[in-house]
Amino acid sequence: MQRKVANGTRQRGAAASAARLWAPLARFITWEANLGERAEAHGPAAHFAYEFVRFGVKQAWACLFGALMLALLIATFLFYPKGAALARYDFLVIAAVVIQVLMLAFRLETIEEAKVILIFHVVGTIMEIFKTSVGSWVYPEPSLLRIGGVPLFTGFMYAAIGSYIARCWRLFDFRFTRHPPVWALGLLSAAIYINFFAHHYIWDVRPVLFAAALILIGPCTIYYRIWKTHRHMPLLVGLVLVALFIWFAENIGTFTAAWAYPHQKHGWQIVGVGKLGSWFLLMLISYTLVAAINRPQPMRPRDDQDTEYLPR
Repeated sequence: MQRKVANGTRQRGAAASAARLWAPLARFITWEANLGERAEAHGPAAHFAYEFVRFGVKQAWACLFGALMLALLIATFLFYPKGAALARYDFLVIAAVVIQVLMLAFRLETIEEAKVILIFHVVGTIMEIFKTSVGSWVYPEPSLLRIGGVPLFTGFMYAAIGSYIARCWRLFDFRFTRHPPVWALGLLSAAIYINFFAHHYIWDVRPVLFAAALILIGPCTIYYRIWKTHRHMPLLVGLVLVALFIWFAENIGTFTAAWAYPHQKHGWQIVGVGKLGSWFLLMLISYTLVAAINRPQPMRPRDDQDTEYLPR
């Protein structure tokens, strides 16, 4: 059973809530804490419902950048005028830049999150340039704002992954047991990135990379706080679930004709489940970048208090 917190403790928790990192959320901290206390007072069912909704709201906030980008893909597919003077891809580039600027201006995004987005934007764009040059996938529509065969909006799609992980880290107050050294994840990420290029010319070492990921990440448990108490799961399971949702998003992206794989040349078909492995490996690179910035903190008994703390 969870303990109720005294008003003073609740106020201290509100002052340290991760929500205060984003100005639009900060005004709701005390109101939301009182709502949670009332839900808990109404019994286990209300308590569960509150945590379930709170989890969904946190996930939605973490997905904000990616959700906006996906909404743009769908909206332009359905409503963007054919033959417009401004190509659809170029409109997507401009819209993505505007979203990025507005999120920073209205403090919907922190500077730390923006740094992760920028790094992964560059990492993703470089890989895109190579992959399109060897025919792994194509961007079939014309545009001016592009490098080679890559419209510049694509980097923002990769950046959305980094944004999601960085925001989740704060919102859910991540803690870990048996987390692998960040330097080891860095070496694995470097090998993953090199293999994305090299496997076109030499043996694909993805089986080795999957085995290395299993060895490094398999023993790790991630602790995440929805409200007062840390829940936990194997980190590997969490990362696989994120890769699964990225795969869902990719299917939406290809359905909107934003890009196409060779097997979709004559019409949309579902992206093969085998792509899940590629997304898992690519997401590991993003996770490593965020971990390097946030420095994974161990789970200690005193961390599981009744208030919500910012990552140290």
